[in-house]
Amino acid sequence: MADISFRETCHRLRREGCSLGEIIRVTGKPKTSVYHHIKDIFLSKMQKENIEKQRLLAVTSFHQKRKGKSKLNRHPLPFLEWKPATVGLIGHFLFDGEITHSACVYTNRSKALINKVQSEMKALYPYPPRIITINSDTYRMSYFNVELAAYMKEKSEELLQNILHLNRECKREFLKSFFDDEGSVYFIKKKRMVRGYQHSITILRLVKELLSEFGILSNIDAKYFEINITGYENIARFAAEIGFSKGLAINPKRANSIWKRRIEKRKLLSMALASYKI
Repeated sequence: MADISFRETCHRLRREGCSLGEIIRVTGKPKTSVYHHIKDIFLSKMQKENIEKQRLLAVTSFHQKRKGKSKLNRHPLPFLEWKPATVGLIGHFLFDGEITHSACVYTNRSKALINKVQSEMKALYPYPPRIITINSDTYRMSYFNVELAAYMKEKSEELLQNILHLNRECKREFLKSFFDDEGSVYFIKKKRMVRGYQHSITILRLVKELLSEFGILSNIDAKYFEINITGYENIARFAAEIGFSKGLAINPKRANSIWKRRIEKRKLLSMALASYKI
């Protein structure tokens, strides 16, 4: 009797234009059992079109709910206020990184910087990244998560808008991350300079204004997308206030390298300053 009732229910719902999925939900029966009773029931063209519309609506609704959500249910841990560590972390992805729709990528030759960024990232996203080596001497660290990417994009824009209003230590960390990623020391004979490269003139202007707050004068070369610090007093103040992180070295393999050996940037900066006294 129960089987007859189930079969009649399937027939009635199908003739009313219900889809296979809808009948399964109403009856609570397996798909194969429902299909067995409705497979031979004729549907009009209009009923078929309505079923297809409902299917498309269901698919669209599902994807909208999933849009921007982590498939692995891994979520970033938002921070409420800017601190030096969070400024430095977001700064690194701004300067030597890339934030796409679905990933946050940081690329650098320095293993020390890769380790530093990975360590700081754990407070925001406690899941391991994917790290690969490019051309035997460059590391690429990637975090694939749409929620994280959206959050990092939002915070990077917020940082650029607010950095001039943050405290001195946050400003210092912003400059430090910029010069660690984009900075170099030019020291040939009597010519000494600290340079920073960045394709965004807006960021170069921010860096220039922040440097001035530390008493460091600088110039922007818009043609080559560089900011330059020259003169003993400015370079000495840069070394004292900003400097370069430990373990960060020049690339001796570059075709235009004059040193041909590994030298830490902070050591080269000290050598440049010492040369003024000779």
